[in-house]
Amino acid sequence: MSGTERTHPHLAVIMGVSGSGKSTVAEALAAQLGWELLEGDDLHPAANIAKMAAGHPLTDADREPWLEAIAAWIAQRVDAGESGLVTCSALKRSYRDILRAPMIRHPEAELTFVLLTGSRELLLQRMTERPGHFMPASLLDSQLATLEPPGPDENSVTVEIGPPPAEVAAAARKALGLET
Repeated sequence: MSGTERTHPHLAVIMGVSGSGKSTVAEALAAQLGWELLEGDDLHPAANIAKMAAGHPLTDADREPWLEAIAAWIAQRVDAGESGLVTCSALKRSYRDILRAPMIRHPEAELTFVLLTGSRELLLQRMTERPGHFMPASLLDSQLATLEPPGPDENSVTVEIGPPPAEVAAAARKALGLET
């Protein structure tokens, strides 16, 4: 069944550490599927952005209001019966639990986590090559240490980020079962 033929809402969280290409892949998928896209970083409080820009990793307490805001967006989508994509690092299972919470009221809806993975070297290269981003490359190791890959019970797929972005987006779409 293609993304346009689905009869129930499908939400996908494009997740991974900084530099994994969440925004690029999500933008390509949103354009292909015609789904609304939320750039999760846009919901970070200014204090979180400033903390990361200063080279300090966020704590769970820092992340909680941000994750709750993303979960509220997910709730709005499923309440409206609409599919959508959101970018969010979603590094820990406890963070993904917050994002999954709105789905309890909607057993007909589906939420899939798309983990974008790559080597530390590739991630570091990408982070150093993107000027003006608030997340410094110095926080990559902190993110990698925090990452808890989704378990088999979390409705997730993993996509390797080595190929060009268009191929990564195509692989993500295929992994989501959304090929036309």
